[in-house]
Amino acid sequence: MTQELLSTIIVLLFLVAAALALFHPKLANTATWRATVTPLASIIGSGFLVLAPLLVREFGVGAVLVMAGLCVLAYLVGSAIRFNIAVFDHPDHPQRLSEWRIERASDWALAFAYVVSVCYYLNLLGAFAMSLTPADDPISAKLMTSAVLVFIALLGWRRGLHGLEKAETVTVGIKLAVIAGLLAGMAWYTGLQAQAGALQLKDGHFNWDTFRLAFGLLITVQGFETSRYLGDAYDAPTRIRTMRYAQWIASAIYIAYIALAGLSFPAEDVGLRETAVIGMTEQISPILPILLVAAALAAQFSAAVADTNGCGGLAEEMSEGRIRPKAAYIGMALLALLLTWTADIYQIISYASRAFAIYYALQCALATLLSHRRGDHRPRTVGFALLTVVLVMAAVLGIPAE
Repeated sequence: MTQELLSTIIVLLFLVAAALALFHPKLANTATWRATVTPLASIIGSGFLVLAPLLVREFGVGAVLVMAGLCVLAYLVGSAIRFNIAVFDHPDHPQRLSEWRIERASDWALAFAYVVSVCYYLNLLGAFAMSLTPADDPISAKLMTSAVLVFIALLGWRRGLHGLEKAETVTVGIKLAVIAGLLAGMAWYTGLQAQAGALQLKDGHFNWDTFRLAFGLLITVQGFETSRYLGDAYDAPTRIRTMRYAQWIASAIYIAYIALAGLSFPAEDVGLRETAVIGMTEQISPILPILLVAAALAAQFSAAVADTNGCGGLAEEMSEGRIRPKAAYIGMALLALLLTWTADIYQIISYASRAFAIYYALQCALATLLSHRRGDHRPRTVGFALLTVVLVMAAVLGIPAE
């Protein structure tokens, strides 16, 4: 049996085992898992596809340190949002004008972040859709992105998007099953590299520019904030607990993924395209590129639909009904089309990271104010304030990969 065939068998075994577990009724039908899946799906989204090539190219084996740093920052920001769920969202909490203004400003930042993230999702969808075809070039990918954007906007205008959003649970299960197969294949491949004495132990270059680039990747660990907006379906303790679960699971997956990639693939051989992960995984098993493209298409489309819905709902709420969701869908699509044709994928990632950094900074500012007014835990207040400063820095300093 060849090593390539054995790798393919390992990938498929873990993929099938993960799928059986994820779709088993005893897990899939529990409220805890359903509440965990929504933030988990957002965290392990598009970033999973572009992170490994980008980080390995820039940081080599040290990429895992950058990934761990992003995960720690995300978890700390998550603690601020969990505090806001417990305090600000409590029905007995008397909302003051200053708190309400910060919350409303963060809603506007989130609405803009949704627009940029939809553009980001669908640009990756276009790139991956074209990656295994003869028309694998940036223009064809942008045309595909534009077509899907127009489709989503028109569908939302005519019929609404809630029906399509229900497909998210299935696409999340498929994506996580593919990731399980990918990680198993990468672990096997890394073991082979270790036996051959071919592990990659070269550090990347850490300097001011790469530090700023890391800030520009904040969107890749974003998504846990969705737990805050599930109040109609789950109580506050459930949302707080399952947000933690989602961040723990996502962090473990991301760190293992980047560690294996950094040890296995020479930084100088990693491609510059956003689809470079296909070339990397092809070395492990010929079936992985096909699986990744399939998972990418399903995941990007469902994530784009979910964020389009979110943007429409926020626009209606913030305008007090003056902007209907249908109009917001069209406006979002026009802005996303403009971004698609004026920026490359790494610039879009950086813009999205800035937008989410502003949203998170405002949420941390709200947590700082709430904690200060409670006056019962000074170190917590100082910690939230420091997080606010760090996230403002991320919004100002983050740059795209070149």
